[in-house]
Amino acid sequence: MPDGVVLAGGRSTRFGDEDKATADLAGTPMIRRVGDRLEGVTDRLVVNCRADQTRAIESAFDGYPNPVTIAEDPAPDEGPMAGIMTGLRATASEYAFVAACDMPFVEPALVSYLLSRAEGYEAAVPRVGDGWFQTTHAVYRAESMAAACERALAAGERKVIAPLEYLEYVVIEEEEVREHASLDTFENLNTREEFERAVARFR
Repeated sequence: MPDGVVLAGGRSTRFGDEDKATADLAGTPMIRRVGDRLEGVTDRLVVNCRADQTRAIESAFDGYPNPVTIAEDPAPDEGPMAGIMTGLRATASEYAFVAACDMPFVEPALVSYLLSRAEGYEAAVPRVGDGWFQTTHAVYRAESMAAACERALAAGERKVIAPLEYLEYVVIEEEEVREHASLDTFENLNTREEFERAVARFR
């Protein structure tokens, strides 16, 4: 099975002073919720984060059944594209599933499907709603996407969709997504209010 890459290096300013990645979500750190969902469909996790987050994230994954590698940002606050690049460069598999740390409802069945659809391509990226590419809920050929991120960053691009310009990728449209998961799989928790509403769904 491939690696999973979880992005946790953002500052989560809308969440308050606490680090959203390791905040308690119904008794479990949110990032561990993401990891637990990926346990059966990935062999190893790579967590991209800032150096000041490493200790708390290692604690959150205490006892996790699969290996966990921390890939610290060489320079913090460079955005999710830089985080994807750093995370993918720490992977050991040809393909990897990339998810944001604030997506605790990620659906393993969809992850498996994306991995199968990525074969022969450099990425498999869902597109839902009003044509919104879910780039932080997608499968990438690690080497290709890392190089594409580096190229986009060098060109001054900041939008996380920019690296796709340099890749041969397949789009997974909403109808196809719904055959394997509800759209809850893409839900991310950005605010305290969203966090508190989500707690009830884990009880």
